[in-house]
Amino acid sequence: GVIPKDKANDWCVLVGVFFLFHGIEKLGWLASSEALVGRFDEFVTGATPLNRWYLDRLGPGLPVFARLTVLGELGAVLALVAGFWTRLTAGLALVMVLNFHLATGAIFRFDFLTDASGLPLLGALAALAMAGGRLPWGLDT
Repeated sequence: GVIPKDKANDWCVLVGVFFLFHGIEKLGWLASSEALVGRFDEFVTGATPLNRWYLDRLGPGLPVFARLTVLGELGAVLALVAGFWTRLTAGLALVMVLNFHLATGAIFRFDFLTDASGLPLLGALAALAMAGGRLPWGLDT
């Protein structure tokens, strides 16, 4: 596999903790999408031509995306830490993180390569999506 199974368990917990704190930070989004709308306005202001088209399509769905973001992050915590559907969860989380970086335009900047929520997180999620199934203490064994 891409990573040894015993180390994949460690990565599941570490990535799960990362999503836990991001999910806790956004709990208010379940009640109101105003915080996301404020951040979205900042994304639009700093948008590049490459991500402007994408942002124009996301705008109408912000109330739904605010709630899905929180549920996705907290769901990723539960699944990754419990080892339940690890590969699927890591793949969906990878798409969620890519979506965020595309929306912010961060993926088109050089500092994306050194941002801990950028390339390192995407690499960890990709490795878990490829090799994270049937972990020693996971529920999907």
